[in-house]
Amino acid sequence: MSLTKHSNQFNRSAAIGTKYGGAFTSLTPLLATVLLAVFPTSPAAQHADEPEEFEEIVVVAEGSQVSLSGAFAGGQVARGGRVGIFGNLDMMDTPFASTSYTAEFMLDQQAKGVADVLLNDPVVRTARGFGNFQEVFIIRGFPAFSDDMTYNGIYGILPRQYVATEFLERVELFRGASAFLNGAAPGGSSLGGIVNLVPKRAPADALTRLTVGFENDGQGYGALDVGRRLGPESRTGVRVNIASRNGETSVAGQDRDLVAVALGLDYEGERLRLAADIGFQDHVIEAPRPSVTPFGGIPEPPDAQENFAQPWTLTDERQIFGVVRGEYDLNSNTSVWLAVGGRNGEEANVLSNPNATVDGNTSAYRFDNAREDDIFSAEIGVRADFITGEVGHRLTVSASNFSIESNNAYGFSNFFAGFASNLYRPTNVTPPAADWFVGGELSAPHKTFETNTDSIAIADMLSLMDDTVLVTVGARHQNIENLSFDFNSGAELSRYDEGRLTPMAGIVIKRGQTISIYANYIEGLIPGEVAPATSGGGPVVNAGEVFEPYQMEQVEVGVKYDGGNFGGTASAFTLSRPSAFVENNVFAVIGEQRNRGVEISVFGQPMEHLRLLGGVTFIGAELVRNANGALDGKNAVGTPEVQVNLNLEWDVPVVPNLVVDVRAVYTDSQWADAANTITVPSWSRLDLGARYTFEAGDRSVTLRGRLDNVTDQDEWVSVGGFPGSNYLVLGIPRTLSITASVDF
Repeated sequence: MSLTKHSNQFNRSAAIGTKYGGAFTSLTPLLATVLLAVFPTSPAAQHADEPEEFEEIVVVAEGSQVSLSGAFAGGQVARGGRVGIFGNLDMMDTPFASTSYTAEFMLDQQAKGVADVLLNDPVVRTARGFGNFQEVFIIRGFPAFSDDMTYNGIYGILPRQYVATEFLERVELFRGASAFLNGAAPGGSSLGGIVNLVPKRAPADALTRLTVGFENDGQGYGALDVGRRLGPESRTGVRVNIASRNGETSVAGQDRDLVAVALGLDYEGERLRLAADIGFQDHVIEAPRPSVTPFGGIPEPPDAQENFAQPWTLTDERQIFGVVRGEYDLNSNTSVWLAVGGRNGEEANVLSNPNATVDGNTSAYRFDNAREDDIFSAEIGVRADFITGEVGHRLTVSASNFSIESNNAYGFSNFFAGFASNLYRPTNVTPPAADWFVGGELSAPHKTFETNTDSIAIADMLSLMDDTVLVTVGARHQNIENLSFDFNSGAELSRYDEGRLTPMAGIVIKRGQTISIYANYIEGLIPGEVAPATSGGGPVVNAGEVFEPYQMEQVEVGVKYDGGNFGGTASAFTLSRPSAFVENNVFAVIGEQRNRGVEISVFGQPMEHLRLLGGVTFIGAELVRNANGALDGKNAVGTPEVQVNLNLEWDVPVVPNLVVDVRAVYTDSQWADAANTITVPSWSRLDLGARYTFEAGDRSVTLRGRLDNVTDQDEWVSVGGFPGSNYLVLGIPRTLSITASVDF
């Protein structure tokens, strides 16, 4: 893949240094052996040096900040995806692991939100945020908050708690730390991975699709999807999506109302490529079944169909968001790009999350909060390809900026006069007044925090030895400013303003056309802390000291396989996250959590009528050092040691156009307290689906049916979510969803 032949098909990767060389040397042969055992060598792979055995796959998006990679065989995942500032790259050309799920796959699975899509990934499990209904994705043992997802590569502009799939062309999961590639996540999460959502684009052929359906006879669904390409050579695209859900979900008494509207525009010129998207989402859940905080032990899961929420609780969010991204080729070797996005969001919640004893008795109080966000996010960059001697280079320089102003207010009912109930025999109570402990005005919240981040990054992607070795080195300097303000007076309470340099290095070694061996060193970044005045009743010597942002280090080695119709990745990684605590009256960054794991993922169409997607993750999350050594050697809360996913999709030969699918998910037991004294049992789930396509007149009609949780298991499916918490989340009951789509 030389510059002289394919100047737009590079890769990154790099010399990792002697510190980690031994680990790479020992792990790479092991992973190659594992991968070749999992992916049996096909005749084409045995003769990888014979190019006539391969059908050339053209990747039109290599390095593009706007255009997308094509779909892999089977259509469920793409051949590549966004790799931060490097744009869209082919999976075999990057020293990282990622999976990009397609819109076709989301539609066929009737996925409602991002969590439904990522349920298919063996590296991810979904939890909930800080006492609310925010989706939180646990990736490699660390949380990624939904408001730390990127939208077309831009941070912070998506709806905070939930994103409807009707907006999305791709859900791209990047596995591992990404501070260099994307900048630090503004919410302080995404240390183990990041999720990028790609808005829908107008297809080559005109599209007008109406979909209607229902869930368990209680919730109705309707969606309209229209796409057109216009103008000379169909260079301009327009895509409109409108969707609505209304009525009771499969959880008794829980009502969901959703309105989602999106407009996407794109332009594909000879030199100029543009994409502009604006979205609106209004999402309300009445009587949402809450998370449960265990007290003294884990209660038996209630019937998954029942609801122990108070009927007066609700979560309500309304978001308007948008992003514009463009790139321009100054000449055949140099391109520039610019992306600008923003969001205005409003949220109002009336919550009552219970604490529960092992016998199911609960105690709860009322918590109201209101939030308003205004966000601006932008990125600019330049990419230049050139050759020095026999080495090809792709030099990239990028700068980014993010800012948020958030207005918040809250109100609690009396903690000490909480009301009693039971998970198995819930008692509805008259809502207590949320006026016992109040901050700000719920009807007109004041600004309570502000975050500003800016960064600049530079990288060189090198192509060596006739493109069989691809190396990348780079660094990003990130500055993080956080300000907090009093809920009532608006007075500034604290200010944090620190910066740090995060390096990155990676290497890809290609063995023929089917195998890429890769390794990387990259870091995560979160804001540091300010030393407290006292600890344990005594003074802290360095009180008030402001610490630089904490750097999490990741080392990863892996092997990727591309057999044309079938592919996969096997990788081993270690991530270490620092933490601070007081020791000998000094506050210092001396704690550490270390997550180590092995991941195997497979995808594609190994047989003509069969598609396969899934894998397994093994992970150990250990507290290496903690305050007073009390938790040293303990495992982190909410991190299963084993996660398994398997999706099979089969075209039924005897019934043309009938497709059936099965999804099996297994999650190992999880610790539910830091001292490792109580656990949440392992859980599993079986889902079945089918779709049938036929012609009605000159219309194409597709009927889809899905039965999730076929065996109607009652399970706690996650614990944790927000750092330091141990929220239990009950899984969904058996749920039937049926839709009919008509293409006009």
